[in-house]
Amino acid sequence: MEAYLYKPLNEKKVKCNLCNHRCVIKNGSRGICGVRENQEGTLKTLVYGKLIASNIDPIEKKPLFHFFPGSLSYSIATVGCNFKCLFCQNANISQMPSDHDGMITGDLYTPEDVVDAAEKGNCKSIAYTYTEPTVYFEFAYDTAKIAHEKGIQNVFVTNGYMTSEALEMISPYLDAANVDLKAFNASFYKDVVKARLEPVKETLKLMKSLGIFVEVTTLLIPGLNDDKHELEMLAEFIVNSLGSETPWHVSAFYPTYRLTDRPPTSVESLVVAREIGIKAGLNYVYIGNVPSEDGENTFCYKCGNILIRRSGFYVEKNLIKNSRCPHCGALINGVELDGA
Repeated sequence: MEAYLYKPLNEKKVKCNLCNHRCVIKNGSRGICGVRENQEGTLKTLVYGKLIASNIDPIEKKPLFHFFPGSLSYSIATVGCNFKCLFCQNANISQMPSDHDGMITGDLYTPEDVVDAAEKGNCKSIAYTYTEPTVYFEFAYDTAKIAHEKGIQNVFVTNGYMTSEALEMISPYLDAANVDLKAFNASFYKDVVKARLEPVKETLKLMKSLGIFVEVTTLLIPGLNDDKHELEMLAEFIVNSLGSETPWHVSAFYPTYRLTDRPPTSVESLVVAREIGIKAGLNYVYIGNVPSEDGENTFCYKCGNILIRRSGFYVEKNLIKNSRCPHCGALINGVELDGA
């Protein structure tokens, strides 16, 4: 299928304008993502409808804690990614094309198939996740439009590297996103994920201005992005650019893929990061990827009472009524937060 968002150039080259790499691709070659190919001056997507994963997940697994909490999300992915994270936990599918001589595989689905499966599974949303949804943008876009017509929400779990053109194109149908803000230093992005920090910051701000509900995740890697001053700057960026109501998830790293020389993140480091976020003014800071007595629960930022109690990815109790704390009446930020 012909790709969206590209420009033909001289000598059968094309410029892809889907993500902020803005690859210039020669005839017969692919972009950094490994799934968009220049065929005689026409850019083609090689993964349209080729799903490598399709599952029903709790929305909390994305993680989204303030968007239809306790609901189910039909989650899909194709192979490919526009980042080269050394620590990727899904590298077997995200890096399949680059690690296996261009290999692309998956089961064929239509957008209608995905929406039907979401309906049958009683899912409130469709999550474009596991790998980077930007690289299968055409399929995500077509699916999201149909889902939107049927009242099903659409969620991106993303590295935030899409162009403003791509984000503005899908924004009428994109309801929420969890964006990985992987670090707050440019060298980390350059050396560890082979990208740049600034476009991610701009994406987050644009999402906010477009009315897309945003939560942010940072995976803490010992010695690489867990410096206290850096975390303070990151938390301040969220507060100042996205608002104190933006949930921030700090999650634990485990050695994987090509980053196996680092120890797992300590619980103590995650607790410190959470405290930094709260001190910076964030109302909701969560700890992920480790068992935590309080790190998964939603507390009222005014009176401190538990509002949503979670165990893993599952909601055990939700006391929010009319988007307010039943104890002090504080407005709790999010979408469709009320308990049964």
